[in-house]
Amino acid sequence: MINVGDTLPNFSAPNQDGKVILSEQLKGNWTVLYFYPKDNTPGCTQESCDFRDANNHLKKLGCTILGISKDSSKSHTNFISKYTLPFDLLSDVEGKICELFGVWVEKSMYGKKYFGIERSTFLINPKGQIAHIWRKVSVKDHVNDVIKELEANL
Repeated sequence: MINVGDTLPNFSAPNQDGKVILSEQLKGNWTVLYFYPKDNTPGCTQESCDFRDANNHLKKLGCTILGISKDSSKSHTNFISKYTLPFDLLSDVEGKICELFGVWVEKSMYGKKYFGIERSTFLINPKGQIAHIWRKVSVKDHVNDVIKELEANL
């Protein structure tokens, strides 16, 4: 399990265009890495659109946004196009990065247990360390909480 203060683990994943993004590339800037369950679902769409709407403000603060789910690059391309998302979405089809960050968890709905992504956000500082973690994220006001935390760390 990753904790605040830990160094960002090494990983790589293709973005919506199939370009491989390496965790090493995140050093030098603040980064919001948010894990979400599925493209085009209500909560995930709202969260992504909230980050979209805050993108310019976060950029001015020197912060990059990256979303990640187990959806394919093609699914991400369609999701980005449909909602005009101005940031990359990484595809973790095999779930290796989800497991690395401890967001692949057992869930329960209507008494049925299954595994899925626990909506989580990681704020990564320019040194490549985990500055803050939000687990079991509730979408409402989440982006504002991320902005407040980032501003407090600048």
